Amino acid sequence: MKLLEGKVALVTGATRGIGRAIALRFAEQGANVAFTYLSSASAAESLVAEIEALGVRAVAFASNAADFDGAHKVVEQVVAEFGQIDILVNNAGQTKDGLMMRMSEEQWDAIIDTNLKSAFNFIHAVTPAMARRRSGSIINMSSVVGTNGNAGQCNYSASKAGLIGLTMSFAKEMGARGIRCNAIAPGFITTDMTDKLNDATKEAIISSVSLGRMGTTDEIANVALFLASDMSSYVTGQTIKVCGGMR
Repeated sequence: MKLLEGKVALVTGATRGIGRAIALRFAEQGANVAFTYLSSASAAESLVAEIEALGVRAVAFASNAADFDGAHKVVEQVVAEFGQIDILVNNAGQTKDGLMMRMSEEQWDAIIDTNLKSAFNFIHAVTPAMARRRSGSIINMSSVVGTNGNAGQCNYSASKAGLIGLTMSFAKEMGARGIRCNAIAPGFITTDMTDKLNDATKEAIISSVSLGRMGTTDEIANVALFLASDMSSYVTGQTIKVCGGMR
């Protein structure tokens, strides 16, 4: 039997990078997958086709994860379509880097809304459905920047640190209802975002990683699969760093 057979997963921001890898890994392990995307309908259609080719169902929703009412509408539609939600992955995120002294209010608000408020929106929306079933796994995508900080990313660091605090507090609130909540803190992962870095920056990053390389989206997806499945049934309130031993 596959690890997520009969489960329903909702992944936010899933059309590329880590979110896409997680959606596909969950589908490979038997989960029906709903996901959100912000702008690229063609990428969403492509992902739906890839997921359904694995023998499970997929539904895509065009939705801004930072919109409270929109998040609740998505969850209502997922429950109507599948009858339940077992797994939520809060993956939607973006960066708007800049030194604090030059950072605009828009840069700050955009990152907090997209990276942190979006997680509140979807957790708030899925909690009643999970509590009724007394079961659920919520995974928040944080970052090592949320624990270590990084110059030029005060907004991003604050949002990712906030996700860790949210994870620990919500886990304490809902453990008695059978809902687990954990966070993943990736290090430097090969994605569209890191592909834009120049060679010198990439070399500096790699030199700080014990394993001597960047990670892959599949390696993050493997940890998400562990946290989503019953293999982690006694794990909650935790943040797992997946950073290759970054120093």
